[in-house]
Order: sequence, then structure tokens, then C-alpha cells
Amino acid sequence: MLRINRNIFLMVAGLLLSFGCKAQAFCPVCTVAVAGGVGLSRYFGVDDTITGLWVGALIVAMTIWTLEWLKKKNFRFWGERTIVTAAYYVMVALPLYWNDLIGHPLNKIWGVDKLLVGIILGSVFFFVGGTIHFKLKDKRGKVFFPFQKVVFAVTPLIILSGLFYFLTR
Repeated sequence: MLRINRNIFLMVAGLLLSFGCKAQAFCPVCTVAVAGGVGLSRYFGVDDTITGLWVGALIVAMTIWTLEWLKKKNFRFWGERTIVTAAYYVMVALPLYWNDLIGHPLNKIWGVDKLLVGIILGSVFFFVGGTIHFKLKDKRGKVFFPFQKVVFAVTPLIILSGLFYFLTR
């Protein structure tokens, strides 16, 4: 079984995240909010369903950033959306599985692993919130209020986090 040293992972992740670029999809503020939510929830021992919401949103944000970067570099290939999306989910799910964070028989909600439920719901609601922002912006030609993109992307996660907090008590 492959075990990843936490300190090495954090150093590599920090190094990779230090190379900034202009974001076209979801802004860095909401991505930092998502990453902060994941870190804080694990630190404070929050239920895995809630943590999964933020992990799913982070996967969506990283997927969209990658697709935008590939588009900007004119690097196109067959099935790029499917391949990039699947790659991110596999890169997240496998280490969670290998480190026994996914798959524990007593860590289930609705018969499915809590972390997986959270990842799926977080992915869907973060994507839908961001899509609503872009639709409203396209319709009006500009945003309705400052930080609209952040509000529309992160608010569904906050609401779901509250719901799962009370459901899993």
C-alpha cells in the first residue's frame, strides 16, 4: 500500500500552487476559500460529508482551470474534458482510498461513503453555482454585484455544509 508523507505532499502542493496565473474559470478567491474549507474541516474533525463537499468543489475548480490553461496553450486532444475531469477525480480518490479515508463500512450516509457523497454533491453544486453566475453575467453583460462569482460558487457549499452538519449530528 502506498503511503504519502504528509510533509512532502504539503511542500509539493505549496510549490505547485506558488506558480500563479490569470484565472479564467473560477477565481482564485473562491478556490482559496474551498481549499481553506477543506483544511479547516479536517483540522477540526468535521464530518466527512462536509469535507467532501469542499473537496468536490476544489476538484471542479482545478479541472476548469486546467481546461482553460490547455485551451490558452492551444493544446487540444480528443476527449480532453472527459480525460482531464476523470484524471482529477482519480488523483483525489485513489490516495483517499489508499489511506483508508474512503471505504470504511461505518462511514456511510444513504449507503454510500460519506466522503464520496460529499465530493459528488460538492462538485455538482459548485459547478451549478458557477454556471448560474456566468449565465447571469452573459445576460446582463456585467455582474450584478461585486464578488458575484465567489458568492454564487461558494454559497451552495455553505448551505449544504450547514444541512449536513445538522443531518450528521
